[in-house]
Amino acid sequence: MVSKTLLLSALVLVSGCSTLGVKPWDRDLLARPEMELSANALELATDDHIYFSKEATSGGRSFAGGGCGCN
Repeated sequence: MVSKTLLLSALVLVSGCSTLGVKPWDRDLLARPEMELSANALELATDDHIYFSKEATSGGRSFAGGGCGCN
């Protein structure tokens, strides 16, 4: 009886992960600019400025290189 309950519980827990992920027909909705984590350009520029000021790098998001000169 205990093993059946344990097996059923494990099956329920494992099946909960089967719905993770984005369906192909939903990807167009997630690709919209308003779905970005930070859609505000001024906020992104401020965050980049703070990051490269503290880290001595040439940008924080899409720029290569670091403050030490090694690329």
